[in-house]
Amino acid sequence: MLYWTLIFLVIALVAGLFGFGGIASASAGIAKVLFTIFLVLFVISLIFGVVRGV
Repeated sequence: MLYWTLIFLVIALVAGLFGFGGIASASAGIAKVLFTIFLVLFVISLIFGVVRGV
């Protein structure tokens, strides 16, 4: 999932560089959502790892 976040971030940067504001903002929004989901899943996995004693 972090891979897709980076892909959308690169798309947003390239689109912003060439002046496609709508595409850049949409891609940046998707990247933010995917990163948030990734971060939440990471924290949940850390909590479960600590609880299980791994």
